[in-house]
Amino acid sequence: MHFLKDRGFALPSAEITPKSVYEGRRDLLKLMATGVAGAALSSLAAREAQAQVVRPNKLAALPGARSAIAGGMTMEKLTPYADATSYNNFYEFGTDKSDPARNAHTLKTRPWTVAIEGEVKKPKTYDIEELLKLAPMEERVYRLRCVEGWSMVVPWVGYSLAELIKRVEPTGNAKYVEFVTLADAKTMPYVGSRVLEWPYVEGLRMDEAMHPLTLLTFGLYGEVLPNQNGAPVRAIVPWKYGFKSGKSIVKIRFVEKEPRTSWVKANSGEYGFYSNVNPKVDHPRWSQATERRIGEDGLFQKKRPTLMFNGYDAQVGQLYAGMDLAKFF
Repeated sequence: MHFLKDRGFALPSAEITPKSVYEGRRDLLKLMATGVAGAALSSLAAREAQAQVVRPNKLAALPGARSAIAGGMTMEKLTPYADATSYNNFYEFGTDKSDPARNAHTLKTRPWTVAIEGEVKKPKTYDIEELLKLAPMEERVYRLRCVEGWSMVVPWVGYSLAELIKRVEPTGNAKYVEFVTLADAKTMPYVGSRVLEWPYVEGLRMDEAMHPLTLLTFGLYGEVLPNQNGAPVRAIVPWKYGFKSGKSIVKIRFVEKEPRTSWVKANSGEYGFYSNVNPKVDHPRWSQATERRIGEDGLFQKKRPTLMFNGYDAQVGQLYAGMDLAKFF
């Protein structure tokens, strides 16, 4: 569970008034003071209506112990649940940010298996229930930044991917980890579209995958993942752009050569394999120096400076010592 340490008391996040409610009311009061409340009323009503569509009922609880690893619990303000689950990139369900929340109800997350293949001594196909019990769950409050220039702060639930990797015992030939996600045209209406090559594939260098911050993720906000957020299992790599964190994973392969990932195949000049958050290396079509925090996009909110490695430089910067980060982007 998430505990608000700096205020001298501890409450589960699920028992606190949703931030989307009180923040929306606070913004409305500000707008009333400026005489433009009428325009804000329709926007606030639409946002709260969308929250009801996204979350008609609470999902199954998935608690985790508060993480003690370095960088595992940023104390920044959380993104409201309604925003974190209604503003998503999940192209299997559409390219608009609101499409996944509308369309992902068709995804079937049971039965579900994840196959471990390639350069490992103990290849195995795990049932999702077995994966859930493989290691103790932790809550990690991570920043997550999109290459498009927006960011969130979300309490994810899972355990370090390294816990799984150690159990399957990679061989000396395993230099990279490749993630293959579900591509089921029957339950994912945009699979087959020409926007990307399917299935969606992502990858990490072995030392990146083994880093304790790399999270095999099963939940958020103390509940199981909503479909639109990558249920039932996804990766979260907090110092990289969000598209590196593959959703709805069905296969994890250990390989010797750098995987040809989906966005590298689509446009290698714009989306590099490493995809570390780096404000000094712009996307060819826009700056990466600043970002917009979702849930803080009112009239009075300015963009914030983007942090090197998304603020995780102290934890992961040594992984890239001596590398030309403009070349290996």
